[in-house]
Amino acid sequence: MFKVVTPQTEEELEAYYHFRWQYLRQPWNFPPGSEKDEYEQVAEHRMIVDGKSNIVACGRVHMNTAEEAQIRHIAVHSDHQRKGLGQMILGALENVAREQGAIRAVTNSREVSIPFFSGCGFIIEREAPNELGLLKRQQMVKKLTAIDTLVLHPKWCTELQQTWSDTIPITEHMGIKLHQYTGRTLETRASLNKNINIHGTMFAGSIFSLATLTGWGMIYLQLKERQLDGDIVLGDGDIHYHKPITMKPRAISNIETLSGKFALLEKRKKSRFTLQVDILDDDTPVAEFKGVYWVLTPAREKETS
Repeated sequence: MFKVVTPQTEEELEAYYHFRWQYLRQPWNFPPGSEKDEYEQVAEHRMIVDGKSNIVACGRVHMNTAEEAQIRHIAVHSDHQRKGLGQMILGALENVAREQGAIRAVTNSREVSIPFFSGCGFIIEREAPNELGLLKRQQMVKKLTAIDTLVLHPKWCTELQQTWSDTIPITEHMGIKLHQYTGRTLETRASLNKNINIHGTMFAGSIFSLATLTGWGMIYLQLKERQLDGDIVLGDGDIHYHKPITMKPRAISNIETLSGKFALLEKRKKSRFTLQVDILDDDTPVAEFKGVYWVLTPAREKETS
């Protein structure tokens, strides 16, 4: 289980900076403190933590101008590379940049990182100044697509939204919308105004429904990825609430938390899947949902003689 969080406490920030130094400065024999610069106070910092709150990735973004964001200091723990965490932290930073009005993002990439950023849509623009007077870099740039078009397989996502609307009418009343799908991450959002209680916060039942549908949607899209079909039903759901939602209800499901055997569906057998959905109020984690879903394959039509 991995989730993107914002370091806020003094202890969290200290761990965040140490992680940055450990992976981006220590290998080059630079001392602690060299991982910081003059933009720390005006930047947005994000990190990915595992189920035990250990940092496994980090990154930072700050605005160069009203329309340009600069992404820096992306690092992934050596034990967790090639799991999509680099794309996950980069996506989170790009979302922050869009929300602040950026229409393009730039990064100064070392040669070893150029393939990663190229695979994420960045292109080399020009040579950048050497980092710390030693490390050669290239400036890379990416046009930031409008947030409402950030979906992989838009046809499938439209079908999912329509399925919710047609078969689960509560989604319309709650204002639940598919916000982003990358193939590895699904994010949905809901209207706070349509789910507000007398305390000015979101109904606990609405949070549970948002989480349940997000998990359902992730499995739906993963079936599409594998050209499989089946009826998805919730077998069990467990949610832990930590804080109320007062601003922007968000639900995020990452493929790393999904466990199950798609091979059984290929054999026309039912299969059990488990996953986690993280609930946030804007960028603040407020609840975790763990769901058990069953996918039932359609009965085969009787053969006619």
